[in-house]
Amino acid sequence: MPTINRDGVRIYYEVHGAGPPLLLTHGYSSTSGMWQGQIAALSKHHKLVLWDMRGHGQSDYPDDPAAYSEALTVADMAALLDAVGAEQAIVGGLSLGGYMSLAFYRAHPSRVRALLIIDTGPGFKKDEAREVWNKRAHDTGDRFEREGLEVLKSASRERSSVTHRNATGLSRAARGMLTQRDARVIESLPDIKVPSLIVVGADDTPFLAASDYMAAKIPGAQKVVIPSAGHAVNIDQPQAFIDAVLPFLDSLDAKTAQKAAS
Repeated sequence: MPTINRDGVRIYYEVHGAGPPLLLTHGYSSTSGMWQGQIAALSKHHKLVLWDMRGHGQSDYPDDPAAYSEALTVADMAALLDAVGAEQAIVGGLSLGGYMSLAFYRAHPSRVRALLIIDTGPGFKKDEAREVWNKRAHDTGDRFEREGLEVLKSASRERSSVTHRNATGLSRAARGMLTQRDARVIESLPDIKVPSLIVVGADDTPFLAASDYMAAKIPGAQKVVIPSAGHAVNIDQPQAFIDAVLPFLDSLDAKTAQKAAS
């Protein structure tokens, strides 16, 4: 199983198919396994790169709380692209994975060909709202510490069926990666210059307004709302999800072909 070594922290990843690179990042307390139902469709014409964030799944769960942060996660993503020989990729993810994709674009705009943002919030402009979010993240970390992986049994579908070695990485990731420090990501949305697709489940109430906001702020962004789907939109409605994403990916390939022809 391929891993990259990031200062002693092993990051698990897998590669499916060949073609333009597509890097997908799972949500908090989920794993790369959440994309299982999409591998066949997405790897048909793309080099699909899936991975487990630090503290999750088959990656390492470092003991040092400082080993979990937005900056380190973004750097892990850059190292993964290096490992698979991708100078540039379509970058996307669900929930925390979508937020990290926006953060990755902010840090490395030249390495992003397009963005695929699924059931995601872009952060908070106001300190008070961010503090409410961060308190919830810390409470989540505390709960994983107290109750262990039992917490996931009542979670949404992209998390309830996944495998982690233990809950220690998840509690540290909640405090270090789920919490937010500033408004830099949400304030960078108008500067995004690549094609962007926002996907949200119609029943994912907490993320509907955030999806509208991103669609309005990111220049030229497309938005698709998928009926009868919650936060795990790709698991709740796998075919509708693929039907939303493939035309977007095909349009990127068509643009590339046009450029090559001219």
